[in-house]
Amino acid sequence: MKVLLTHNSYSVIGGAEIFYHEVGRVLSENGHEVAYFSTFEDNCTSPWIEYFPRATEYQKSGLLHKVLGFPRIVYSAEAKEKMAQLIEDFQPDIIHAFAIYVKLTPSILDAAREAGVPVVMSCNDYKYICPNYKLYHHGSICEECKGGKFYRAVVNRCCHGSLAYSVASCIEAYVHNYLDIYRKNVHTFLFASDFMAHKTEEFWGKDTFRWRKLRNPFDSSKYAASCQPDGPVLFFGRMVEEKGIDFLVKAAAKLPDIPFRLVGDGPDLDSVKALANSLGAKNIEFIGAKWGEAMDAELKQCAFVVVPSIWYENFPYVINQAFAFGKPVVGSNRGGIPELVEHGKRGLIYDATDVDALTEAINNLYQDSEKIKAMGASAKSFSDCEFNNEKFYAKLINIYHEVLS
Repeated sequence: MKVLLTHNSYSVIGGAEIFYHEVGRVLSENGHEVAYFSTFEDNCTSPWIEYFPRATEYQKSGLLHKVLGFPRIVYSAEAKEKMAQLIEDFQPDIIHAFAIYVKLTPSILDAAREAGVPVVMSCNDYKYICPNYKLYHHGSICEECKGGKFYRAVVNRCCHGSLAYSVASCIEAYVHNYLDIYRKNVHTFLFASDFMAHKTEEFWGKDTFRWRKLRNPFDSSKYAASCQPDGPVLFFGRMVEEKGIDFLVKAAAKLPDIPFRLVGDGPDLDSVKALANSLGAKNIEFIGAKWGEAMDAELKQCAFVVVPSIWYENFPYVINQAFAFGKPVVGSNRGGIPELVEHGKRGLIYDATDVDALTEAINNLYQDSEKIKAMGASAKSFSDCEFNNEKFYAKLINIYHEVLS
C-alpha cells in the first residue's frame, strides 16, 4: 500500500511530530511505501522536500505582512497545488493527515478529494471545532463556540490573549465551517480517546461524521519496570497554565514530608517558582527540561507521576511513559486521562480544580507502598499489552482497509 502522511512540521519539535514519524516508521517496517508532505524548513533532509510549500511566518511578521498573508493561513492555494502535484507523482492509495491548520491549511484536503484519494485524519487537539484549539482559556474550560458561535473567540480574546489573533482565528473558523472543509473531505476521523470523539459529537452532532479510535504508537516493551515507592513524586511536561502546575504546587506545599520533582520548562516556569517560594514549599525541586535517557532516569527513580491537567487533555504521552516504567499515575478527571488511568487500577483520579482532593490522592498513594507496587504492576501490564508496534499496526491497517473497501 502507498500511504501519504501529511503534517505541518517535518522536524520533530514535540509529541505531534513524534506521532507523525512513528506512523511512518511502523508502516515502512511492514512493507508499505510512505511519502511525507509538510511545510518547507531550512536544512530539512526529507526526500520529499521539493513538494513542501512555504508557510506564512504570521507570528514574526509586521502588520502589513500579516494582512497580506492572512488568506494563506486560512486556505493556502500553494499548499493545495503542491499537494496535488505530490498526489499525481506518488499515486497514494490513502492519505493520513495530522495537524494541518494554519501552515498547510485544510486546502490540501480539497486536493485529495479532487484527486479521488480517501483521507483519514488523526485529531490530537480541538482546532477543527475550537478557534484556539484547546476548549480552554484564561483558566477555565470553554465551549462557548458550540453551535458555530465563533465570534465568542473575539469576545474572550482566547487566542494568545490577543484581539488580532482572536479575530484571525474567528474568521478562519467561520470560513472552514462554511466550506465544511473537514467533514466534506475526511472519510474517517481518528481519535486517541473516547472523550475527544464524544466531545466532537457534541459540537457536530452524533452520526454526522465517521470516526474510529486509534491510540498513539508507543512501544512499551522497550522499557523495564522500576518500582521505587520511596522515590519522589514526579511531574514532567511543559510549564503552561493548562497543565495545572499551580494546583500541584499548592498540593505539594501541604505535604512537606513528600519530595516533588518538577521536570520541564515553559512560559509559566518563573511564576510557578514564585508561587512555590511564597508557599514555603521547600520540598519541590525544579529540574528544568530533560529528554531521552535523562528523562528515563527521572522516571526510573520516582514513586509515581502526577498529571494535573485542567484542560481537556486528549491522550497525554506522559501517561504512556509512566506506565512503561511501571509507575502509577495520579491524574485529573479531564479529557482522556480517566480512560487511561481507570481510578483504582493504574492510579487515582481526582477533581481537576480541587487542591484538597489532589493533596489527599497524592498523600494516600505515597503512604501505601503496596498500592504503589500493585498499581505500578497493573500499569506496566496494561501498557505492554495495549501499546506495542504489532497492536498499533494491526489497528491502523484495519482502519485503512475499511476506508479503501
